Amino acid sequence: MLELLLTSFPVIIRYFQLKRRNEAMTVWNMRTAVFLWAGLATCLFVLIFYFHPKSYSGLVPFRTVSVVAQTSGPVIELPIRNGQRVSAGDLLFRIEDHTQKAKLKQAEAELGKITAAETKSADTLKVAEASVLEAQASLDKLKVDLDNAQTLYGRNVGTQDAVRELEASVAVATAELSATQAQVNLAQTDISQTLPAQRAVAEAAVGSARTALDRTEVRSFTDGVVTQLVMSKGSPASQLILSPAMIIIPDRPKDTPIRIIAGFSQIARATIYEGMPAEIACDSNAGLSFHNAVLPAKVVFVQPAVAAGQIVPGGQLLEPSLRTARGSMVVFFELEHPEHQKIMLDGSGCLIQTYTNNIDGTAGHIIAATGVIKAVGLRLKVWGAVISGIGLAGGGGH
Repeated sequence: MLELLLTSFPVIIRYFQLKRRNEAMTVWNMRTAVFLWAGLATCLFVLIFYFHPKSYSGLVPFRTVSVVAQTSGPVIELPIRNGQRVSAGDLLFRIEDHTQKAKLKQAEAELGKITAAETKSADTLKVAEASVLEAQASLDKLKVDLDNAQTLYGRNVGTQDAVRELEASVAVATAELSATQAQVNLAQTDISQTLPAQRAVAEAAVGSARTALDRTEVRSFTDGVVTQLVMSKGSPASQLILSPAMIIIPDRPKDTPIRIIAGFSQIARATIYEGMPAEIACDSNAGLSFHNAVLPAKVVFVQPAVAAGQIVPGGQLLEPSLRTARGSMVVFFELEHPEHQKIMLDGSGCLIQTYTNNIDGTAGHIIAATGVIKAVGLRLKVWGAVISGIGLAGGGGH
């Protein structure tokens, strides 16, 4: 351990003192130097581990899209395969659609009937309006004849029977005019209210049928890579989100930087701060050449709550003694150099080492300088990860 080497100078000095005096190096002669060495090493250990916290739980998170069908039926077309890259809008699979097509044709036929009824109502309105004009003209003529008959009767030239007959004819013509006007109003009501309402219902039925037909074609909503494809032609399409037909790993947005998350001890809350420098070593980037194995990063966000303390409504009262897990403080990191994002593998496990550099004065410089020991230790751990990863340490290798 580097800490032990750096604090071993009391023992070394005592060793040369005893050698110069030709005294034997015994436990008793070395007691003060050894205790001083242990005390200095302990202080240095505490100083380094407190101000430069590390985490073994670093992770490069990524999202997935579960693909499920929105309707039931056997799969009749499956143009993709595992590992294939798809773009938004690409067909993933098609479900048997005979029932949906039949319902769409039926809905379109009902809409056609409404269109025909609209045409018929328009013609009916024209006929009714013509009948109104005809009835109005007939009524006007009868009124003129009635006026003439009344005038002649007043001069003792005409007869009272002729007047009564014309009065009856005027009453009949007035009734016919009201009837034809009612036909006009009825046709206008059909055109302005009844038929539009029926058309809206028919169009909604057509839209619903088309939506049902569209749901038989499942398309991708994002660019990405298909994985865990479990269906085949003829198999029933799954509608359960817990049992998806496939999973798509979407491409990362180009304008969104990769964030690495890690869990730290809650004690580290006193030292971790936004902007804090850090180094990240992911297993997927480790190699014998050490090229891009350790990447500079910084703290960009500290989650303001510990997940282990969240409370979900349930049927039992909270019992704190049963929640034994303390939980960790979640910290988000971003790489200092954007070009390093290209070499990050989604889901990689990482070692995270942070370095305190926000303390002023001589003490702050000393604390910052001790970060070199943690930096060396991080690189030794990378070597250990390589040895373990290739199987020389047993387990997990080839």
